[in-house]
Amino acid sequence: MTDTPVSNQTTKLVVSGMTCGHCVASVTEELKEVDGVLEVRVDDLVEGGDTDVFVTSDGPLDLGAARAAVEEAGYTAQA
Repeated sequence: MTDTPVSNQTTKLVVSGMTCGHCVASVTEELKEVDGVLEVRVDDLVEGGDTDVFVTSDGPLDLGAARAAVEEAGYTAQA
């Protein structure tokens, strides 16, 4: 019997309402608390608009938990 290695998975979330570096830090901090999240990367902050946030996890990302984490930071997200 061979163990199948689990590969990391990256999920793109579109987060609305972030306007500054503090917003990015808040969202990043909350997302890193979600089980399985290894890394959070924000590409090109779009002030007040929709910003792509890439979440790398050790398996499938729990989208409900990720959305709740973003909402906890005060923003909205969709996958």
